[in-house]
Parts: sequence; structure tokens; C-alpha cells
Amino acid sequence: MAAFITQESIDEVLNRADIVQIVGEYVPLTQRGSNFFGCCPFHNEKTPSFCVAADKRFYHCFGCGASGTTLNFVMEMEKLSFPAAVEFLAKKVGVQLNYVDSGRENQREDPNEKLKGELVDLYNRTASLFHYMLVQTEAGKFALDYITNRGLTRETIEKFKIGYSPADRFWLKSFLLKKNFSTEFLDKSGLFSRKHPDMAFFSDRLMFPIFDRKGDCVAMGGRFLRGDPQKSPKYLNSGDLIQYKKGSTLYAFNFAKQAIREKRSVIFCEGYMDCIAYHQCGICNAVAPLGTSLTDEQIAIVKPFVDTILLSFDSDGAGQKATVRAINMCRSHGITVKVISLSGGKDPAEIMINFGPETLTNDVSSAILDSDYLLSKLQELYPKTNPEGKMKACMDFFSYLDVLQSDVQREACLEQLCQTFEIDLEAARRDYSNREGLSRRISRNAVAGQNVSGEQEKIRLTSELRAVLTSLTDDPQYFQKMRQEISADDLDDPHARELFAIMGECLDGGNFSVGSVLNRIGSDGLRNLAIQSIEEYSSHVEESVNDSIVLVKRNILDKKSRNILMEIKRLERSSLQEDRTRIKDLLAQKIELDRQIALLKG
Repeated sequence: MAAFITQESIDEVLNRADIVQIVGEYVPLTQRGSNFFGCCPFHNEKTPSFCVAADKRFYHCFGCGASGTTLNFVMEMEKLSFPAAVEFLAKKVGVQLNYVDSGRENQREDPNEKLKGELVDLYNRTASLFHYMLVQTEAGKFALDYITNRGLTRETIEKFKIGYSPADRFWLKSFLLKKNFSTEFLDKSGLFSRKHPDMAFFSDRLMFPIFDRKGDCVAMGGRFLRGDPQKSPKYLNSGDLIQYKKGSTLYAFNFAKQAIREKRSVIFCEGYMDCIAYHQCGICNAVAPLGTSLTDEQIAIVKPFVDTILLSFDSDGAGQKATVRAINMCRSHGITVKVISLSGGKDPAEIMINFGPETLTNDVSSAILDSDYLLSKLQELYPKTNPEGKMKACMDFFSYLDVLQSDVQREACLEQLCQTFEIDLEAARRDYSNREGLSRRISRNAVAGQNVSGEQEKIRLTSELRAVLTSLTDDPQYFQKMRQEISADDLDDPHARELFAIMGECLDGGNFSVGSVLNRIGSDGLRNLAIQSIEEYSSHVEESVNDSIVLVKRNILDKKSRNILMEIKRLERSSLQEDRTRIKDLLAQKIELDRQIALLKG
């Protein structure tokens, strides 16, 4: 049963919370008599009309009419629910909340919430420990020298609590056990190897604590510094934990949120160092995704506070691809997008060292609209003197037009495309209206041409590839349903995985259609199979998708069952008691898997 915060606790939070102090963290206030005034954070204004009445614990804007209590203000500024806002304020003012459940008052004992709090405490302590190892020990000196040579000041290192994880992978577990943390708790903390729970997950790495929006450390990232780079990834990042979901967290958002509100813009950049470089240069509205491509959840975090998103990804091929994908995703949320072109360096950290903060600031100020960026890249790819080049440029740009939410803007961008590539506007409008059919004809022609030359890649239509193809329609609900049940990692066929990933990118980018998927498929053989499948499954899509999901799930279970059987046969050669016990556990798992397989077979 749900637990509710008691009214007495809410009253205590409101009594202790100083509305002037709370609002002042977001809005510069000036006292006039008994009241305080500032520019309203809820609408754009130059003359302050936002009033905070300290004695009444109330705010009111004479410009837009916004008004409310301290809790209303926090709910609006942080985009929190009422209970979450109470908890946010309670932590800030030091109130221990009480909860009521079935009419009985008690401290909330939700096991998940209790574990989450304990893990946050552990990560805060570990971040402080790693920071100490970096700045105060001889073992961390080489890492401190590295980060200092990259241009970071001691103040920045302190602010972001950058640290160093010792090379001895057994040291951390031993140290924390001495601090009275239990083995069971540490084993599920994410700080240690799953296969070898006494060994630290991070070792001999430069450490970047990952903070939530309140400033608590909830996860970590570690950068490789020395040794064989072929044997170790450049970055290791915490996986999803009860207190941390990487796809819905932004690095440095806790430091950036005030600047984001003030500027009404945010910079999405490549990683930890780029983000930190921006902040050190005084550009404090920079954040970074965490070891993943930009997600809709991460865009949703900043959407309430911004009018514009600026993209600052690397200038290499991968960075440009990430930029195009991010443009489509952000535009699908109705947000204006600009692209930062970095001068004189590959990334912000290099510019900071070689040219100074002024150059980076100028680059941000000179950011160009996404449509200009895309058209400049298309001019590099396709010659406008060539009819084939004009046609391909149009097809690429059409996917951008698809995610624009304004008809006026879409028409203006189409005109811009035509001016850039010297295309007749009416012809471009006709092709855009028939873009999916055009895409299919282009694909068929390309396949036919390769068949003549005998160079088309031969792709075997496996059961997994057929399963994914069943969900390729203009209606995204079928692929959404499939993705809820299975993931790309569940598929063994590389072509099935590739198609699944492409369809996922189109869905996340808000432009899912047969045409947009076909445009992204690089293999002509795979594209040809996709075209053929569209007609094959069009009359019974729902049934085909349902059958395909069952087939893939059954294959997954079959594979697990076979692996367990192989492990049982291996252990049967052992005489150790622990191996005999393990066999019993594996047999129980196999029986359960076989039961699930039988249910799927019906």
C-alpha cells in the first residue's frame, strides 16, 4: 500500500523553508521595503515584476500572473510532483519526513527507497575517497598530472570531485568492509565485478562521479590512463542501478541547471572532459549524455527550461552522425536546434588549452541553425551540378523536414534546399509528397542495377531477420510492440540486429516510416529483402508480429537452455560438493526454461 507524507511533516517543511532563500537560488532578488523583486523566471521580461512576500511566504508575478507558495515554486522550477517537491525541500532544510500508511504514522520502510538511499550514501563516500586518492596520495599523482596537463584547474577538479581509483582491484572491497558495509550490500552496489565480486569494477582510472539533479553521486565513469589500450576500453561507466538510469540522466545537470534556466538554452556535448571544459571556460549550461546516444528522456529533462538546444559533438564521422540523429530527435520535441562548429581543435578541451576560453565562447555565439548545418554537409556529399546528387540530397533532407512541427518552417526549409541545390520548388514539393514511394523506386532501381553487375551482397533470410521484417510498416505501433518484448542484443543474426537498430533510431527520432528506414539501410541486399517483405506481410501484420515475437523469445529460451545443459555436462566431471550443488540449481533453471518454452509453443 502506498505511503503518504503526513500533513505535520509538510507543515514543518513549509515553516522551515525560507521562500526568499529558496527563490533566490533561481532568481536574483532585490529588497524593496518588506518584499523582494526580480525578473520572473516563468516568462521573459527586462523590468522586474516578480514579487516575493517573505512574511506571507508567497510569490506573485504582476506580468504573467504566476503565483503560489514555496512548494508551488519548486514544483514548477524543478518539474517535480507534489510529494517529490516536499522531499526535495525537506532535504534542503533538514526535515526528517514522516509517512502515513493505512492510518498509522511511521517512517517509510519501502525496501527499494531504503536501498536507494544507502547506495547513494555509498557512492557519495566512494566519490570522496577517490577524490582524496587523486589529490592527496602519491599513487594518484600521475593521474593528477594528467588532468592538470589537460588544462583543468584545482578549482574545477574540486567542483566536479574528479578522482582516481587505485590499481589494486582488491583494495576497495577490503577498505569498505572495514567501514562496516556488508558483503551482500557491496556485491549489489555496482562497484564490483559480477564474476569476481571481491574485485573493483574501476581500477587505475581517472574517475568522474555522476551526480543526480540534487547533487548526490549516483554512479561513476572511469577513464583509462595507462597500459595496453587494446585490452581495456577508454571509458568504463556504471550500468543501470536502482538509483541511476543512464538513459535518463545528464552529466553535470546539477551544475548546469541554473545557467540553463537563465540562458533558456543547453549545450549537449560529447563526454565528461568536453562538458567540464565548457564549465571551466564559464559556459555553464553544458551537459553530456552518459555512455549512450542522446535519448528522448534526456531531452525531456531540459525541455521545460529551454528554447534552444546547441549540439557540440566531435567533427569526425561518428560525431557528425550523432549530430544528425540528435537534430532529428530534438526537433521532434519541438525545440529549436543549433550546431556549434569548433574552430582550431577537435573538442572543447583542446580549444580551451590551445586558444583559451574566448575562442570557445565565440564558437558558441556563432552556432548555426541545424538546417544550415545539414545543407552544408549535403553540399560536401552531393554535387549540385549532378541530377543524381540533387536527388540524393533531397532524400536525405526530407527526413529532417519530416520531424519539423511547423508547416511554415517546413516550407521555408524546403525553399532553402531548392535554393542551395538549384532545384525547382514545385518538383521538390512533388517528390516530398511522394517521398516514400520515391524511396522504394530508388531502392528497387539500385538493387536491379547491382543484380545486372552481379555484385549485390547475398543475404540469407533467417528466421530472426524475417521476424524483424514483419514489423516494418508505416505504422510504428508494430515495431514498438516488438521492441517492448525483445532487444537487438537478443538477436544472433547481424543483419537482423542492424535492421532492428535502424528501426529503433527512426522510432526514437520521431520519423518512423518505411521510407526513413530504407534510407538508412546501407546494404543493398538488406534493403532489397526489406522491400520484398513489405508486400508479403502487409495483409496480416499484427498476426505476423505476434508470431515473430514468440519465435524470437522461444529462440532466446532455447539458447539459454542449451547453455545450461552444456554447463551441467561440464560440472558432471567434477567431484566437488559445490559443483554438485550448482548442478541441482542449474537443473531447476533448465526445468523452468523448458516449461516456458512449452508454454510459448502452445
